[in-house]
Amino acid sequence: MKENFSDEDGNRVAELEEKFAEMDGWNAESDAAQMLSNLGIKENMHQKQMSELSNNEKVRVMLAKALFGHPDNLLLDEPTNDLDLDTVEWLEEYLSNVEQTVLVVSHDRHFLDAVSTQTVDIDFGKVTVFAGNYSFWYESSQLALRQAQNQRQKAEEKRKELEEFIRRFSANVAKSKQTTSRKKMLEKLNVEEIRPSSRKYPGIIFQMDREPGNQILEVEGLKAVDVDGTVLFDNVSFNIEKGQKVVFLSHNPKAMTALFEIINGNRKADAGTYKWGVTITTAYLPLDNTEFFKSDMNLVDWLSQFGVGNEVQMKGYLGRMLFSGEEVLKKVNVLSGGEKMRCMIARMQLKNANCLILDTPTNHLDLESIQAFNNNLVSFKGNILFSSHDHEFIQTVANRIIELTPKGTIDKLMQYDDYIYDEALKAQRVKMYE
Repeated sequence: MKENFSDEDGNRVAELEEKFAEMDGWNAESDAAQMLSNLGIKENMHQKQMSELSNNEKVRVMLAKALFGHPDNLLLDEPTNDLDLDTVEWLEEYLSNVEQTVLVVSHDRHFLDAVSTQTVDIDFGKVTVFAGNYSFWYESSQLALRQAQNQRQKAEEKRKELEEFIRRFSANVAKSKQTTSRKKMLEKLNVEEIRPSSRKYPGIIFQMDREPGNQILEVEGLKAVDVDGTVLFDNVSFNIEKGQKVVFLSHNPKAMTALFEIINGNRKADAGTYKWGVTITTAYLPLDNTEFFKSDMNLVDWLSQFGVGNEVQMKGYLGRMLFSGEEVLKKVNVLSGGEKMRCMIARMQLKNANCLILDTPTNHLDLESIQAFNNNLVSFKGNILFSSHDHEFIQTVANRIIELTPKGTIDKLMQYDDYIYDEALKAQRVKMYE
């Protein structure tokens, strides 16, 4: 304590202590610990140095730093990157209840729908603000585009159709989070504010050369162990039936990659067997595509390796994936992550397979590509086996859930939202990872 501590000093200390209490300073350490835990940084790591953490863990700590202290304005650039589905769900809940202004950039449509009341579209150097969340912006702009292409529809009919769309969307908002502000914005919206989007969507179209038979894939007693001895999954058995679109989940993302590598013949299982049906043809989108692009070939020559067709046909596939003009002559070893993914999707389309295997397919893709990919998978008539961190992608595509754990599987014929919000299944999932 300061020598010759005066009454003035005492008053100053009292003022500072009052401000500290107003800022909830006495609870700061416990609040910080809770925030870190909510974002997946376990308590036994809280005293570690940042230099000791993995890149994934550092991202989570930086996100906690941004959220901590309830700042007046939050600016979040791709906050769901590297987060698991459970943590994204917590972040959605947290942000949908804060009173501060939040500006967020994200490719996660479910996340955007959960937290946003307005959408800012930056396209061709122009900034446009729309009332409503991502789904409202996307669906309304698509409706406006269809109307613009329908020359025979009268102006009054178009107006009534748009007004009815706003009413229906506004009614649905009443059942979701952030209801009051979003609903008010939609009710004030004029139909003149709904315009076609100038954004381009890739043409992702998967077709099958052969109708699959009844036997798709039979897996019996599979086990995978990581290089460090961690059991990724054990005693995994399932049969895939015709028409099923199966999402694989796990607390450890390496588990899904290991399974996909095994059933594609790229990795040996530590135990167990698998058998594909005789009518099944597969197309695989791996998590790591690095080896595919260690080449100085141009896009046309690169794609020609993977299917039958002349140069014009290959350019057609690349054109559907938004590579046009001189871009098709780019060297594949200089492509961005998103461009590589679009090339890999074009490669898959060449196979005309009846079973698609997708390991985290939305990685590196922009929203337009994710939306187009998602839409086509919903209508695809074959089988799909996939993993994803994209809630909307899983909810709209999957009709079966298989969760891989060190103690076996949880296997349910149900939609994703029903699965994650079921209290009995929540308890079962906890036990399977203990």
